[in-house]
Amino acid sequence: MADLNPDVRIFEDLDALSQAAADAFAVASTRSAGERGRFLVALSGGSTPIPLYRLLGAPPYVGQINWGTTQVFWGDERCVPVEDLENSYRQVHDILLGHVTVPPKNVHRVPSELEPEDAAAEYQRTLKEFASPPLDWPRFDLVLLGMGSDGHTASLFPGSEVAPTAPALAVTGNYEDRPARRVTLSPAVFNSARQVIFLVSGEGKAGVLKRVLYGKSEPEVLPAQRIRPLDGSLIWMVDRAAASQL
Repeated sequence: MADLNPDVRIFEDLDALSQAAADAFAVASTRSAGERGRFLVALSGGSTPIPLYRLLGAPPYVGQINWGTTQVFWGDERCVPVEDLENSYRQVHDILLGHVTVPPKNVHRVPSELEPEDAAAEYQRTLKEFASPPLDWPRFDLVLLGMGSDGHTASLFPGSEVAPTAPALAVTGNYEDRPARRVTLSPAVFNSARQVIFLVSGEGKAGVLKRVLYGKSEPEVLPAQRIRPLDGSLIWMVDRAAASQL
């Protein structure tokens, strides 16, 4: 089994889930800035976190977060130009970062205009600048992740290497009959975080959520099972539709 007692929090809908996630984001920001003088966060792309990002950029949350001490990273990214609507940095910039006082030097996007291998190598260098020794990468205060209906998370897809050694990986080849050109952080980076929050919404993910949480351990098939923080918390925030089979 993936976890004998996962921390699963069920909310009525995506709006309620997003409100709870915004509360958790603000608490993590305040605690991290107070204890360590900075807040290291890895954001997720996709549609599920969009309402969360909108909340964070508006009152009251926008005033609860010390944006000057926030260092923003991404858990994965598509290798497309930043002006492309599929670009996760572009999405977060348009919804959130362009509306808050985070210094531009604190925003660390994946250089998605490069080839995946080059982008991954460059992002590894960026990660090392914020490393928490003995790690070669930062120990994130908060990681936000989503999950696909096939159990993938970030750009860790079914059939990919379970325990790669590099902190940032180029993802190429075909996935679901489409070319995959992405960069993703590795499970080791996610699992060194102080807190990981999965945001899962929609009835279409109900079956795989049940398998990931309560089924047999199949990390090769269900990459979300690879995320198990070694010395941090793992929280599943799910709406009622996604939780319908739990």
